[in-house]
Amino acid sequence: MKIGIFCSANNNIDPDFFSLTEELGRWIAKNGHSIVFGGCNTGLMECIGKAVKTAGGQTIGVIPKMIEQNSRVSDYVDVQVLCDNLSDRKDLMLAKSDVMIALPGGIGTLDEAFTVASSHTIGYHQKRVILYNMKGFWSKLITLLDDLQARGFIRGDYHDYLEPADTLEDVIKLLA
Repeated sequence: MKIGIFCSANNNIDPDFFSLTEELGRWIAKNGHSIVFGGCNTGLMECIGKAVKTAGGQTIGVIPKMIEQNSRVSDYVDVQVLCDNLSDRKDLMLAKSDVMIALPGGIGTLDEAFTVASSHTIGYHQKRVILYNMKGFWSKLITLLDDLQARGFIRGDYHDYLEPADTLEDVIKLLA
């Protein structure tokens, strides 16, 4: 399975997020899966790439020209897919992945997760985004989604395309 990973490229975040990301990366590689990720050499992006690569898995980095020009490409990328910008990156990551996992991240991660989710609701694809809720990171977002659902602003059940998972074991069950 090719697992798309959306996540932070920041280094100054809770160290536990790095440990949990490493654990996920090792599990992905040891179970014969590969990742499709942003390919940057910082933050959780570098962490997931390194964890997968050092555990024997394959990494596919979808890298905008600006990231490449600024020498921010991870050394743990096996296959480089160059693109023009962040919009292209999202499209290519979606096309090359079977499922997505959103790790802790900021505006970019939210943009990526919601782009995949909204295009699912319209019927462009049937791929899901697993919100890996490390240490409750996505809990407030999940509460907001529950509220939007209750108020009728989300058609259907958002869990059909955005699935919260509190632990690695929960992630594994959703990937099965």
